[in-house]
Amino acid sequence: MNELDEPKMPIQAAKEKHANWLVDKTGITLSQARELIDLIGLGSLPSLVREALLLKK
Repeated sequence: MNELDEPKMPIQAAKEKHANWLVDKTGITLSQARELIDLIGLGSLPSLVREALLLKK
């Protein structure tokens, strides 16, 4: 690990935490949750939930 990787660690941890939360909340797969977070970002949880529920249908 180098100095450039250090700032990414908290972001990756937050993404994993949110992905796991989204899986528990909506029932989508972890892979789907990660993809949604990559597409939408972490800034809008309601948008993530809405899209996850649409995927679940």
